[in-house]
Amino acid sequence: MPIQVQNLTKLYGEQRAVDNISFSIQSGEIVGFLGPNGAGKSTTMKMITGYLQPDQGVINVNGTDVGKNPLEAKRKIGYLPESNALYYDMYIREYLNFIAEVHQVKNQKERINKVIELTGLNREIKKKIGQLSKGYKQRVGLAAALLHDPEILILDEPTSGLDPNQIIEIRQVIKDQGKNKIVLFSSHILQEVEALCNRIIIINKGKIVADDTIAKLQDRISVNVVKVSFKEPLEPEWLRRLNYVKEIHKTDAHNWSIETDQPEELRKQLLELSLQHNLNIVSLQSENVSLEEVFKELTTKA
Repeated sequence: MPIQVQNLTKLYGEQRAVDNISFSIQSGEIVGFLGPNGAGKSTTMKMITGYLQPDQGVINVNGTDVGKNPLEAKRKIGYLPESNALYYDMYIREYLNFIAEVHQVKNQKERINKVIELTGLNREIKKKIGQLSKGYKQRVGLAAALLHDPEILILDEPTSGLDPNQIIEIRQVIKDQGKNKIVLFSSHILQEVEALCNRIIIINKGKIVADDTIAKLQDRISVNVVKVSFKEPLEPEWLRRLNYVKEIHKTDAHNWSIETDQPEELRKQLLELSLQHNLNIVSLQSENVSLEEVFKELTTKA
């Protein structure tokens, strides 16, 4: 049950909010959809869910053309928008019952109880939605998106407003749902993306600038970091004289982070330096660039 997006374009006047993008997602994938503010993430998600019409392109959701049959497509999708519109005068269970009626959910009471348990709404169940914190309002929106047991989840900033403990709980919900559904979600919390996703799509100025696994995207960035700790204090000039050193960051006189495009060669040189000058290396390790650095590199250059 794949999502297939082909040559998708959305115009606002002369501005191309989404500019001829294509990608596909298969069942069982949890894909992070990243980009700076205004890059086109939310617009793309709204077009996939049928809430916005594209100016060009085709979106196919598990065999259903969203443009030709939007109602059928929406039955297959659970959508949590960034601006989570709720009826504040309704009680939580009352609202979920209303959503269940809209989706013609079978065994409504049983299904509502299940999503309440799944999203941790039990503690606030007797409150009206308007009385809830932002985090619990977000949980109500997620419960509504899950209620009809959709094949596809489109989640726009699903953990917005949640505290760290709540983020961990909802992250687990998303991970469990991703075992047999397609999950496409956006987030500005890159640690969350690293924890949940193997694959990410990065969009910038309406164009896709990356679509790959996190590991392969890290490999695309030429700079790596070698961290070295010496028992003896060291002057930075000793390190600057080495080949393959691009930049040096000093933690203190004993601990250094060195940016390089040849981490293995630099490690060898550091070992040779320690032997020549009778220095004791306490630790020596290479680190890949972080997802944050990958994101910055791809979106600023693009």
